[in-house]
Amino acid sequence: MNFTGRSTLREPGFQIAPMIDIIFLLLCFFVASQVFSQWETEIDIKLPTAETGKMPERLPGEIILNILEDGRVIVNRQDLTEEATLDAFLSRLVGQFPGQPVLIRADRKTAYEHVVRVLDQCRKVEIWNISFATSASRE
Repeated sequence: MNFTGRSTLREPGFQIAPMIDIIFLLLCFFVASQVFSQWETEIDIKLPTAETGKMPERLPGEIILNILEDGRVIVNRQDLTEEATLDAFLSRLVGQFPGQPVLIRADRKTAYEHVVRVLDQCRKVEIWNISFATSASRE
């Protein structure tokens, strides 16, 4: 009995259904991550203008510290105004990700002492990669 002669092996064709599933999942992932990356800029802060101000490319994993006019510090929609909570957050951040970039977005009417207070707390936990957000001047 020779059974090998009767069956012919066919090469499998291209399966489109699994490919569509993967593309759909990737699309959902990128749409969701885009929404999360824009949430921090939705906080109503009027940035100070600068002649050379421009919107820089966001660094991977960049943390945005929003300082409101009254001195409140908002990070990821959480109020971290108290010194102990902000210090604990920044310490945890440095412990997990040394060299983490931090962007400070302060309202143009924020008192300088609030910005210095946040800078001082960043310095205490040894955050050195700090940048300041400004908007382009509207002439």
